[in-house]
Amino acid sequence: MGWLDNTVSIVTGGGSGLGRALVQRFIAEGASVGVLERDAAKAEQLGHDFGDRVHAVTGDVSSYADNARAVQETVARFGRLDTFVGNAGVFDYFRTLPELDAEHLSAAFDELFAVNVKGYLLGAKAALPELLKTRGSIIFTISNAGFYPAGGGPLYTASKHAVVGLVRELGYELAPKVRVNGVAPGGMKTELGGLAATGTEQVKLSQMEGLDDLMRSISPLQIAAEPEDYCGPYVLLASRANSSPMTGVVINTDGGLGVRGFTQMAGGEAL
Repeated sequence: MGWLDNTVSIVTGGGSGLGRALVQRFIAEGASVGVLERDAAKAEQLGHDFGDRVHAVTGDVSSYADNARAVQETVARFGRLDTFVGNAGVFDYFRTLPELDAEHLSAAFDELFAVNVKGYLLGAKAALPELLKTRGSIIFTISNAGFYPAGGGPLYTASKHAVVGLVRELGYELAPKVRVNGVAPGGMKTELGGLAATGTEQVKLSQMEGLDDLMRSISPLQIAAEPEDYCGPYVLLASRANSSPMTGVVINTDGGLGVRGFTQMAGGEAL
């Protein structure tokens, strides 16, 4: 018997990395899962791997119409919606302000915030009518960059601080019928991509040399976590039986950075 038996969730960016790990874990806990995924091949692969327990929709989280379509198709397939997980993201690959070209800065900001912030807000808006019916919950993926510097560059860090604000504001606005919480993982090797505006669209975290060693060196727990290691708190927050008093909460799962803080992280040289 799982913690999410007979529930239905949507996970954005569920085709790879943490999103895919969440799909797999939620299914193992008894849920059926809808996915909004930009990459059609990854969306198709989910169907091959998880069969009728998943319904994948190809679309863009920065489009309200695509978010609404994912909700509509998920409810048509599984009959209800209990949890919306805003998880899709893009990364700035530690580009510091001095390293960002002035002519590309505005476009890079718009591109990153369209996914990392607007995508969450649009998804929550699309899911809200169904979540009100079930007194469900929203969970946003944040990052250690939502609390500390050097978990990315200024664009990524600002976007994740913004999502912390969304958790708190929506937790207040949507109570008592819908709970809103977040999970702030540390680093991990995934297919998280960069930005077309900075020429890093094809770069992936999994390609970064020395990333595991870097994560161990800054973590008090000295771990280089895998996506699967971060899924437990999402299950907790999605479970009514185990988190019903919790809203406006962010669970930090960053290996203990909060008791140490950052002293060094990948990025540019000092000015």
